[in-house]
Amino acid sequence: MKRFPRLCVGAATLAALAALTACGGGGSSSSPDGASRAEDTLDVAIPSAVFAPKEEVATYAVGDAEGYFAAEKLKVDVLNTDGSVAAVQAVASGSADIAAADVGAILAAREKGVPVKAVGGLVRNWPWRMAVRPDSEISEPADLKGKRIGVISLASGSAIYARAYAADAGLDAAEDVELLPVGVGAQALSALEDGEVDVLALYTQAYTMIENTGTEFRYLPNSDAFEGIRSLTFAVTEETLKDRKDVLTGYLRASYKALLFSAVNPEAAMRDGYRAFPQLLTGKKADDRIGDDTKTLQAWIDTAVPPTGEPTDYKDWGTISDGEWNKTVDYTKKSGQITEDVSVPDLWDDSLLDGANDFDSAAVIERAKAARP
Repeated sequence: MKRFPRLCVGAATLAALAALTACGGGGSSSSPDGASRAEDTLDVAIPSAVFAPKEEVATYAVGDAEGYFAAEKLKVDVLNTDGSVAAVQAVASGSADIAAADVGAILAAREKGVPVKAVGGLVRNWPWRMAVRPDSEISEPADLKGKRIGVISLASGSAIYARAYAADAGLDAAEDVELLPVGVGAQALSALEDGEVDVLALYTQAYTMIENTGTEFRYLPNSDAFEGIRSLTFAVTEETLKDRKDVLTGYLRASYKALLFSAVNPEAAMRDGYRAFPQLLTGKKADDRIGDDTKTLQAWIDTAVPPTGEPTDYKDWGTISDGEWNKTVDYTKKSGQITEDVSVPDLWDDSLLDGANDFDSAAVIERAKAARP
């Protein structure tokens, strides 16, 4: 696995990228007659450093350890970036072939003329929440007026959510609240407890990671306006989609198989995560961390699988309905990340999903159940 320095970019850079043509990764493509082909390399951008188990464990680590990438003749390398905007930047510049990025960042890039396409959903259940200390005077969204909101970074989906939340509460997101980057984990908790910020805007898995230490939060309600909005979604450039359809389909299929495996046996998935990202252990033994880390990973998995039903019922991986797209575009406009409606047909290409869903779910489930817990 290649390790790269983090990229830090902003919206202004996305505009400059509109003139760029993204480059495809190395390796050969599958032959039209179905003959055996050489291994393909795919560079995948992750919108963060790996500090807690989430999508990079449930898709990449499991996909690698359980042989799902190998079955697709894929060698997958990881590029860490500083937020979803930076992940889309990496794809647009050719530093990465595909990224799971917040839809808001993908929409913003598309509005600025960057030739990116969304090709498959990942996080389907709204993951963002506003949290305060149990004794905070803030009890409802309108109470955020004049308050400081701690976000992961100003280039993350956290900031997008915070602006949209303020706007949904009838506040001016630019004038009535202040966004301050606080990261996640102990850094974010310290900012809240020390009074540097009044509220945190994080995703559920990040809160679980903190709550594992015994900390308690009180959560502000999300209105119905946030139901059905999509978050992390796989994105590529138009050129990569055109030139590497088979490779991308294989990557999505392996990733969705890995996600299903993780949903069935999150503890086994977490152990795969330790092998791919030993920094998650923070110098401790796996057995000393596995309980809390599995809870943290489960919190993320819950955002990426259907909210009801059993793994045997899961299907249609990656699909996003027109209604969900329309609501997501509206959300992104309200948050100020885009100013005009983005054409969904220009943005969304679901042509890979039939192939990405072409796998034996029962075999994945059986393998997951048999894996070491």
